[in-house]
Amino acid sequence: MALACISVDLDSLPHYCRIHGLPESMLDEPARQLVYTAGLQRFLELSSQLSLPATLFAVGEDLVQEPARARLREARALGLEVGNHSYAHDYGLTRRPDVTIARDVERAAEAIAGTLGERPLGFRAPGYALNATLYQVLCDQGYRYDSSVFPAAPYYAAKAAVMGALAILGRPSRAMLDTPKVLLAPRDPYFPNPEDPYRRGAGKMIELPIATSGIARMPFIGTLVATLPPGPVRSLYRSIRQSKFFNFELHAVDLLDSSDGIPAELARHQRDLTVRGEVKVARLRELFRMMKDDFELTTLADAAARINPSVNRDA
Repeated sequence: MALACISVDLDSLPHYCRIHGLPESMLDEPARQLVYTAGLQRFLELSSQLSLPATLFAVGEDLVQEPARARLREARALGLEVGNHSYAHDYGLTRRPDVTIARDVERAAEAIAGTLGERPLGFRAPGYALNATLYQVLCDQGYRYDSSVFPAAPYYAAKAAVMGALAILGRPSRAMLDTPKVLLAPRDPYFPNPEDPYRRGAGKMIELPIATSGIARMPFIGTLVATLPPGPVRSLYRSIRQSKFFNFELHAVDLLDSSDGIPAELARHQRDLTVRGEVKVARLRELFRMMKDDFELTTLADAAARINPSVNRDA
């Protein structure tokens, strides 16, 4: 049976302020914690109800707060994997000096290990951006897999347009636009070329790309599923259900809405927050049930080990 994975990026609301060029001072302390106290909590309830394995990607700097640490420990106790999503979620991480990249990745691993008592096995880059330096750092630090590659042309075009509009408005985004090479990256699991990780090669660490749908490489991610009516989602899903590997990525914010205590200004720019949380949860529940019928669900670490038998899952 084909494999599928569900992964959840735990970017907290300050990171969304940075994307939209908004001041983080608009967030009070409860709002800063909402991704863990509400978004992740709702996902954990879904995971328990449907017996879903999943992989969470935690940002190291968010783990200085005990509510985030406690919720992450709860998730791990339920059997969910926790991966590394960098320390500072620096969208320009791949543009930093080698030593800065290595230190950021290691600091995040230390924060996760300090919370859970174990180091992460997988990594997802902020902004999905991967390059040769970051790939080598991950290999050097012993990661089993990376899951950053997102070759979605419509997503790339929309991101470029939004960043351009914000620059014109004098409110530049702190997000970064990756190299267009990512648009031609493989859509199925592969071993990258260490010098150009958006191409196949002889790298020792496997890449597990995020799902895209159809010839147009539509982004099939949580924001789409949570905000579109079920009909279009089912149509896009039909083009994926024959895949041998399906890596469905969402963000914990995909389970939040503006009534959760999110500032109106942020909700106005993050339009998916206008969809009620219970509607989003219901739409995700329907997708997860379809996935359970069509795939064998597992964590990304387990998928990496099964696709690449040379990985020792118990090491």
